[in-house]
Amino acid sequence: MSTVGLSGVARVTGATIFAFLVTACGGSPTVPMGERFNEPDYSYVVGPGDVMEIFVWGNEELSTSAIVRPDGKFTTRLVEDLPASGKTPTELARAIEVAYAEYVRQPVVSVIVNGFVGVPEQQVRVVGEATEPKGVPYTQHMTLLDLMIAVGGMTEFAAGNKSVLVRNSSGQQTSYGLRLDDLLRDGDISANLVLMPGDIVIISESWF
Repeated sequence: MSTVGLSGVARVTGATIFAFLVTACGGSPTVPMGERFNEPDYSYVVGPGDVMEIFVWGNEELSTSAIVRPDGKFTTRLVEDLPASGKTPTELARAIEVAYAEYVRQPVVSVIVNGFVGVPEQQVRVVGEATEPKGVPYTQHMTLLDLMIAVGGMTEFAAGNKSVLVRNSSGQQTSYGLRLDDLLRDGDISANLVLMPGDIVIISESWF
């Protein structure tokens, strides 16, 4: 799985940090039991850094690989600066067919994404006392335990049970308490939960 560098993780908004400070001082509710394992309605969309294979059926000379640039666009052998970021692979294939129609009769295009980064809204970020703080592309059925394995767990200075999940839902930001010590050190699977695209996990530092 491809990962996003620390520069992407560092773009935690001031509102997120403020929410964490409020939570750390006053405590935070946990994710309601009825929502802990609800699956989000999720379809992957292409983002900057994604590696794609573009197949043009019957025109193999036009088939190529491409990387989505930081501006969300890419260039093929026929067309320059095609927008890709924010589209599903199927939507992107249809857009390429429209662009190629000026040069090829009834083009049929397939897009396969091989290297996944995704848009920031579909990444899950971990900051604070993780062994390797970073952003991870969201995958269907991803849980908190999966994410902690991806970042190598917590440092020895972490206060796992004081950690916070920051989630945006319908434009509203909510903070929930996490029990990472219980999950990772005690094996309490009841502390696990399903993650959502865009979640931010802030692992607190122990002051003792």
